Amino acid sequence: MRIYTRTGDDGTTGFLGNRRVPKDDHRIDAYGTIDELNSVLGVARAQGMDRQLDELVARLQNELFALGSALADPLPQGPYHNVIIEAHVTALEQTIDGLEAELSPLKQFILPGGALPAGQVHLARTVCRRAERLVVKLSRVPGEHVPSAVLVYLNRLSDLLFVLARVLNHRAGVADTIWKGL
Repeated sequence: MRIYTRTGDDGTTGFLGNRRVPKDDHRIDAYGTIDELNSVLGVARAQGMDRQLDELVARLQNELFALGSALADPLPQGPYHNVIIEAHVTALEQTIDGLEAELSPLKQFILPGGALPAGQVHLARTVCRRAERLVVKLSRVPGEHVPSAVLVYLNRLSDLLFVLARVLNHRAGVADTIWKGL
């Protein structure tokens, strides 16, 4: 299979179901940012983390690929549109709870940074928040449908990424950087 098709040379791309749209379409922007988030997480994994956290991030990457497929499938009855379900959100919440158990309670705002993988996961969190904003924007476009579980998943994922960055720092023996204010 060739990697180039030349079908996008006119500034359009295809959704599942053979519908073509401009490459700056809201849906393309949303799932393109999910792809970016997935790539940022791949860089975090490449920087090294323990096996448990690496397996967690690998799971998140697989789920994000499915979420991107859900966004690329604009029809509510489409085969990929509803692949992210409430059980995925529940799993994120359980993971957050498990990871938070090893951290001291947060009493102040912290700045992104610390160990290299933690800093990369903080970056992933901000990309996740941008993706969430774009998916919300897409959901408000007349005639477009976004499964509610996708929105909740992204909101919870950004929370998980914040906790994951803190855990990465904790396990690396690097203290959170407290925001000192002005």
